[in-house]
Amino acid sequence: MRFSFFAAVLIAGALLATASRAEVASGTVFEDANGNGVLDTGEAGLSSVRVSDGKSIVLTDANGKYAIELAAPAVLFITKPAGYAAPVNAHQIPQFFYIHHPEGSPKNFRYPGIAPTGPLPATIDFPLTKVDEPAKFEAILFADTQPQTSAELDYIRDDVVAELIGTEAKFGMTLGDIMFDDLSLFPRYNAIISQIGVPWYNVPGNHELNFLAENDETSLDTFIRLFGPPYYSFEYGEALFVILDNIYYKGTGESDPGEIRGAGGYEARISQEQLVWLEKELSYVSQDKLIFLAMHAPLRTYIGEPDHPARNTQNRTDLFKLLEGREHLYSVAGHTHTTEHHYFGAEDGFAGPGTFHHHVLTTVSGSWWSGPMDERGIPVAAQRDGTPNGYHILEVDGVDLAVRYKAAGRPADEQMRIMFDVAYHGINHEGLRDFRAGDLFDGRMSVDDVPAAEVLVNLFDGGPNSKVEFSIGAKPPIQMNQVVRPDPAIQELFLRNQSELKPWVKAEPSSHLYAADLPDDLGPGTYTLNVQAVNEFGVQFHAHKILEIYGSSANE
Repeated sequence: MRFSFFAAVLIAGALLATASRAEVASGTVFEDANGNGVLDTGEAGLSSVRVSDGKSIVLTDANGKYAIELAAPAVLFITKPAGYAAPVNAHQIPQFFYIHHPEGSPKNFRYPGIAPTGPLPATIDFPLTKVDEPAKFEAILFADTQPQTSAELDYIRDDVVAELIGTEAKFGMTLGDIMFDDLSLFPRYNAIISQIGVPWYNVPGNHELNFLAENDETSLDTFIRLFGPPYYSFEYGEALFVILDNIYYKGTGESDPGEIRGAGGYEARISQEQLVWLEKELSYVSQDKLIFLAMHAPLRTYIGEPDHPARNTQNRTDLFKLLEGREHLYSVAGHTHTTEHHYFGAEDGFAGPGTFHHHVLTTVSGSWWSGPMDERGIPVAAQRDGTPNGYHILEVDGVDLAVRYKAAGRPADEQMRIMFDVAYHGINHEGLRDFRAGDLFDGRMSVDDVPAAEVLVNLFDGGPNSKVEFSIGAKPPIQMNQVVRPDPAIQELFLRNQSELKPWVKAEPSSHLYAADLPDDLGPGTYTLNVQAVNEFGVQFHAHKILEIYGSSANE
């Protein structure tokens, strides 16, 4: 096995270092027939359930019993098998884990970590309830909800949570940066998210760190207290969902976190310990199963310097090696506040078969809850690539999947922005004051403007395999070309509302902007411009704009 030598060294070293503290944890994974969370007489144990401490994995026996060596501190957890549900707490957070931390977290943390748990109990049992888990289902995907203040929790509540009440999704997850450093907001946040009414899984991000942690090992203690292990997996239907922690914190010592925000630094990296665990986990999973991987930092992003260590997962090829040979793969991330699609192949270190689709999701917070207020008192928090803030719905059918984007507070079919731009708009942003707000969306222009005009479409969840074209009346369709530049509408929005933006927010080149010249031979008249688009999952969208062309000002 690819990591077997390293795994042996790692485990041997860990056992030597913790030999005096290692104990054996044991218990039963069982079907909780009466739902009381207690193993009662007559309740059956479940065999072949995976139990792990994040390093080793053992299987329950025919009676649902397990025993595993556990060195404190540790989180003991199970991989929820398909057809069963783990209990949830009052905030809809699945309870599939047990925290073993006899001494508790360091006392110097600003936000509470893990309280001392004391010695191991005599038995650690995991109740599960038998449920129907169809092969076809939906799940909700949030990225970077990231409230910095209590008011920004209001925005999450009113912009996205309220419209999801009554969803048919089976569960949801948030892909890190759940918070924006202030971990005291977690209880209220969890209470708000719980109103959606489905089990909610969580991925750690760089804004869930306790910045007073001296090292990566203790930096997520607050996260662990609330949500359980920082990496884990669960089955649903015919798919395996793998949650990874790919934020490695370098530690900042004992300075005040308000003074050293980020000074200790972090990088996007999957720990070798996780890779060892994942290799073992996948060894129990058939090659033809759908593997869905969720993480916070992207495996790769278009934003900023190529391969920047805080934005691109540095050891992604180690992950690729574990996944090679698997045909049904898909992964998601957040972090960059852009919407992107990447396809990894042999040139990237992924041996196949085919390519590995990695999707950087639209964030709930968009431009970090920046921008002017709408009529609801919620910021128009469009992302820096021009995508309205929002979320995604995962659609799984056996081993097939698709993801659909939903703009927060907007109709489900609003999937693109159509603009008309001319040379003096696109080049001279300094002259913005001389254009009225919304001029980019105005389809009225003179015949003199037409030769300099182009049609721009931001297909909000578009990517390298998306297709966009437009047609005018009965004329043949015109293919639009993907261009890498900022969305001019977002440039304008940000420039006009700089006082409402957080200081780091600026328009960035979009990976899903499409352009084509307006035909020069359009004479005066009123036309319907039809835009047809096909996204990365083969789903078709269309939208319309009315184009009015009047005669030359010299002739009027």
